[in-house]
Amino acid sequence: SSDAAVLDLLTGPPPSSPKPLPRRDSFMDPLLLAATAASGPNVTRNHYTHDFFPGVMMPQSQGSYDWTKWSGEDAAARGERRRLTYVSRQGPRKARLQAEGKLEKENDSPQSPEPLRPADNIPHPHLSRKPPTHLAVPDHTRAIIPKPAADKLPPQPVEVKCMARTRIPTPHGPVFLHLYHNNRDSKEHLAIVVDPSQYDDALQQHVPPIRSRTLDATWGENETEMDRLVRGAYVGKLSSTLKNPSLPSSQPVISGDAIPPPLVRIHSECFTGETVGSMRCDCGEQLDEAIRLISQPTRLPRDSPLGLPDLPGRGVVVYLRQEGRGIGLLSKIRAYNLQDMGHDTVAANLMLGYGADERNYEIAGAILRDLRVGSEQDRGLRLLTNNPDKVAALEKEGVKVVERVPMVPRSWKCRTGHSKPNEAGKEKAAGLTMIGGEAVRGDDLDKYLRTKVERMGHMLPLYL
Repeated sequence: SSDAAVLDLLTGPPPSSPKPLPRRDSFMDPLLLAATAASGPNVTRNHYTHDFFPGVMMPQSQGSYDWTKWSGEDAAARGERRRLTYVSRQGPRKARLQAEGKLEKENDSPQSPEPLRPADNIPHPHLSRKPPTHLAVPDHTRAIIPKPAADKLPPQPVEVKCMARTRIPTPHGPVFLHLYHNNRDSKEHLAIVVDPSQYDDALQQHVPPIRSRTLDATWGENETEMDRLVRGAYVGKLSSTLKNPSLPSSQPVISGDAIPPPLVRIHSECFTGETVGSMRCDCGEQLDEAIRLISQPTRLPRDSPLGLPDLPGRGVVVYLRQEGRGIGLLSKIRAYNLQDMGHDTVAANLMLGYGADERNYEIAGAILRDLRVGSEQDRGLRLLTNNPDKVAALEKEGVKVVERVPMVPRSWKCRTGHSKPNEAGKEKAAGLTMIGGEAVRGDDLDKYLRTKVERMGHMLPLYL
C-alpha cells in the first residue's frame, strides 16, 4: 500500500489537498527484499549492488566482480571454474622461530644468556628466581613448599651495570645517586653514595673515592666525552665551566689502615613508610637516619698519619626495590588488612602464601662489588642493620663485614635518654622522607618492632 501511494503521487494529477504519505518503516520492506533478491546470494549491499553493469548484478556471469572483464559470455559454458589458493607470504610463527634458531615462545628464558658487556644498554630478561629463605615458618608449612625442579639450570652469576649517576643535594649534604640494571630482574635498583672526598683533591690522596667501575668503563668505540658526562662519568664537580670526564680504571681500591671502613646500609623500598609516612613501620625513619649517620664525620686518633682531626663521613645506602620484604606492594596492602584483623606481620605473610622474608641480597652484593666497597682486599665495611640474616647474606656474597652497627629507632632513643623529642611548636626537623627528621611512634609500630625482635631474630632490646 505504501509503494502504491508513492506511485500514485508520482504519476497522478496534483492532489487538491495534501495527504500525508503512509510510513514505510514496516517490519519487512518489500523494496529492500526485492533489491536483496536481485543481487543474489553472493553479493551484499556493501559490494556492487549500486553498480549499473549487468555482470555485476548477476554473479553467474563472467567477471561479475570486475566489470572491465565482462563480455556477456555465459560463465557456465566455460566449464569448471579455476579456484585460486591463498598462499601466505609469512610462515607460521613457530616455523619462523625455529628457522631463526630461537625459542618457541618469546617470553621463554634463554638457556645460556650472554653476560653484560660495557656496551649493553638493556638488562637481560628474568632468568630464574632464587627460592626465598623462609624465616619463622612452621614445619608443616615448609613441607608444602614446592622444591625447584632438578632439571633447571642454575642461575647465572649476578651482574650489574651502573647506567647513570648524578649529584643530589639533601638536608644531610650532597650525595651521588647511582641507578643500576642487572641480569636477574627488570627493576632499577639504586645506590646512594655519600663521599665528600670526591670534591676535595687533597683528600683524595689519602681517601680513595667510592666510584662505580661499570660507570667509568668505556661503553663503545664511538663514545664521546659528552656521552660520559651525561651519564655521570665525571670527576669533581660538574658545571657549565667544569667538565672533566672520568677515565676507565680496573685497579682495586685499597684503603689504608688509617682510613675507617665505610658505613653501609642495605635498605629495601617501602612506599608506605617513605612516601605516605605510614606509622606501621620505621622504614622512612631508617632511610633518613642511615644517610644522617653515614654523613657524620669520623673522629681520627691523634697519631693518625692523615694529620686531620676527623674524616668526612663516607658510605653507601644500597636501595633495593623489594617492597614489603619482597612480596610487592599489592600483597603488602593485603597483609596490612590481615594485621588489622589481629595477625602480626609474619603471620600475615604466611597466610598470603609467602615466607616471612622473601628478600635476597645477591644484587646488593654485586652493587657493592661494582663500587669496590667491602672487598676482601680492602678493610671491609661496617653494616648498619639489626638483622643478623642480612649480615650472613652479604658475607655469603663475598662482602667483608667487619662491624655491625645497630639501627635503634628514634622513639626508643628518647625512652633511653639518648635524645630528646622535638618540642611542640618547634619547626619540624629536616629529613629525606615523609617522616623527615622526626621519630615514628604508635601502637602499630611497637607491635611491628616486637614481632621483628621476637619472631625474626632482630638484635634489638625491647623497650615496650
